Amino acid sequence: MARDHKPFRRRARVIAASATVAALTAGGTALAGFPVSAASKPKGHDVSSHQKNVNWQSAKAKGARFVYVKATESHTYRNPYFSQQYNGARDTGIIRGAYHFAVPNKSSGTAQAAHFVRNGGAWRADGWTLPPALDIEYNPYGKKKCYGLSKAKMVSWIKAFSAEVKRETGRRPVIYTTTHWWNTCTGGSRAFATNHSLWLARYDSADAGTLPAGWSFWTFWQYDNSGTLPGDQNLFNGSLTQLKKFAKG
Repeated sequence: MARDHKPFRRRARVIAASATVAALTAGGTALAGFPVSAASKPKGHDVSSHQKNVNWQSAKAKGARFVYVKATESHTYRNPYFSQQYNGARDTGIIRGAYHFAVPNKSSGTAQAAHFVRNGGAWRADGWTLPPALDIEYNPYGKKKCYGLSKAKMVSWIKAFSAEVKRETGRRPVIYTTTHWWNTCTGGSRAFATNHSLWLARYDSADAGTLPAGWSFWTFWQYDNSGTLPGDQNLFNGSLTQLKKFAKG
């Protein structure tokens, strides 16, 4: 089984363009929009077992300020490199968080959230730990792109995952997705935008483009699947100070 595969990711030329974006408060709510160039935003990345043992000193020297580390998938898989990646980032002074790859046709949202929290998805208000993240996207393991779930059942699955993460950690998960997947597999649900930060995946573009239904701004933007940092390349939508406040919650 191909772990850590993201079928919609295509290598793209990175274009850092100026854009009007919304800042975040510590609680993740929007402030008035203000122009910030992409080059001024904190750089980050995300890694999984594919990157194996990461050279964190090198990553920090190249500008990494935050990273999301894959912890789990479905209700059984655990990233065998998680400790080196997650703890190594923190030891080097990089803000880090954990993410879970959802496989909604294998088990309930509650079961997968519990597995995630037990195996790296916990959160604490230390200013160095990003809120847990849910990676939900097209099915890499079969032809049923939405895992065979109806739009209503997919929304219910995500709600169950979110509720369990919130119950166990005190934070709502960040949701990683694409606009196309979200609008296709949830029917453009607006049920999450008010209390879930968006981690948007979009390549081949000068900016983040159209957002999934409900969201008016992104918190993280994954703009390429390769670059100067190990793994996928990301930006945070604000300043480094705001990133630290967002982590602290």
